[in-house]
Amino acid sequence: MTERAISRPHRFGRWVEVAAVRTLVLWFPDWPVTALALDGPEPMNLERPIAVVENNLVVACSAAARADGVKRGQRRRDAQARCPRLVVVASDAARDQRAFSPVVSSIEEQAPGVQIIRPGMCALRVRGPARYYGGEAEAAKVLQEALRERGLQGVRAGIADGPFTAEQAARLTRPADPTCIVLTGESAQFLAPLPVRVLGGMSELSAAPRATRGATATGTDLVGLLDRLGVHTLGQFAAMSEERVRERFGDRGLRLHALAGGSDSRAIEPRTPPPELHREVAFEPPLEIAEQVAFGMRIAAEEFIAGIGAADLVCTELRVELLGDRGERSERVWLHPASFDAAAVVDRVRWQLGEDEGRLRSGVALVRISPEAVDAASHHRPAIFGTGPEERVHHALSRVQAMLGHRGVLTPAVGGGRWLAERQVLVPWGDRAVVTKERARPWPGSLPDPLPATVFPESRTVEVTSLGGYLVEVDERGNMSAVPGLFVEAGRKRAIAEWAGPWPVVERGWDAARTRRAHRFQVVDADGTGWLLVCDRGSWTAEARYD
Repeated sequence: MTERAISRPHRFGRWVEVAAVRTLVLWFPDWPVTALALDGPEPMNLERPIAVVENNLVVACSAAARADGVKRGQRRRDAQARCPRLVVVASDAARDQRAFSPVVSSIEEQAPGVQIIRPGMCALRVRGPARYYGGEAEAAKVLQEALRERGLQGVRAGIADGPFTAEQAARLTRPADPTCIVLTGESAQFLAPLPVRVLGGMSELSAAPRATRGATATGTDLVGLLDRLGVHTLGQFAAMSEERVRERFGDRGLRLHALAGGSDSRAIEPRTPPPELHREVAFEPPLEIAEQVAFGMRIAAEEFIAGIGAADLVCTELRVELLGDRGERSERVWLHPASFDAAAVVDRVRWQLGEDEGRLRSGVALVRISPEAVDAASHHRPAIFGTGPEERVHHALSRVQAMLGHRGVLTPAVGGGRWLAERQVLVPWGDRAVVTKERARPWPGSLPDPLPATVFPESRTVEVTSLGGYLVEVDERGNMSAVPGLFVEAGRKRAIAEWAGPWPVVERGWDAARTRRAHRFQVVDADGTGWLLVCDRGSWTAEARYD
């Protein structure tokens, strides 16, 4: 296992000799799909046809979806046309990274010095593991077996001079032979028949500065240009003279030219393992009373906060995972207006047990708490001249919430919709406002400003009649059967002094079961109070009042 010397351009234009490092790359095919089974409150069954979509394009799919004709780069609607039972999931880079971190930790237990290339792919120097396990192939086999014990099947391994060649070797493996080894000094011959499109995602690998003369911005642009020039393989690209490549594509193109020729001078940069900030408590026997679970989490919560504080950090978002005795799982991310302390952590565990009682049908066997987001402790230290009114308000509301429960203190937010009641969103104190209907979208038929001050949570039933006592109705064309003269609200008759309308509100006309066609009216009674009334198929209700 000797290391071959290759040339690399120096930042000042000189060429230096560096050693090509024998590299082992582990590739987890379709990692975004695998992450769905490892992360989330309800892990998905990978035997189902699943597609992970970003910008309406498929970025990963399961084997069942691939068998039905779904593939990467396919449009979402084309994939659904080929597989009507396809489960479409939005891409989530945070989920992929979060699920990949414990996998890398398990690899580091067998061979330290792992560099994460991207979620689903990592690299390490193979020299040390090969000496310890008795060879490069044996080292790859040990790592694959360790990952297989974690339930990760089909992990591919590539070994070659440099990470780029090792990655291509891993991608060319088959399930029956998951390891590909390129011998020392044979990278150029191995890469020569590969298409130049494999350089399309290599722009981030360039260590050279962006060229100022004729350089392409990305590897994808370079691939398109090479294809138009009749250069279709890496061997043909490597055969071009370095002077012509530098003249036409700049230093970035020269870097990709070196990769095509098997001269990968990148060094493996092992990650620094993050500190173990999470805490977990196992209960034997499992506990079924929330107060018992919360009491058992007190010491773990104090250690959790102390561990984060030792790193000069504070936790602003907390992930709580509850595992039931029968395999049930409840997972949730909690927010805090400022930062968590031990008491707030215990409160979140208790609240989650109360809100997810239906999901956990057996006793709690394990509770795991981990920081979802942290911030520098210096940003959360008290001010020099007192805490200020905001801190006092936060302290008071947090104490009330701790006594009354998670939804004991609510703050309002405005969402979207055509009806005023559905635009009111009440968010528990400290949580991020999540509205199902975005306010910025167009809502034909919605009420313009100024809006009523009092919106009834449940519309009040009223009766609108003419001065002669006849019920006022509105047909589908907006024609009224009579002029409104008075209306009865809560048993009290109110004379209508002025009125305006009707304004139609039409919803879901394509769905016969959920369609709605109503008409709004603004009326002013004899006392000068404004009302917003709705006539829906002959039935009248009061939606709001102008105070």
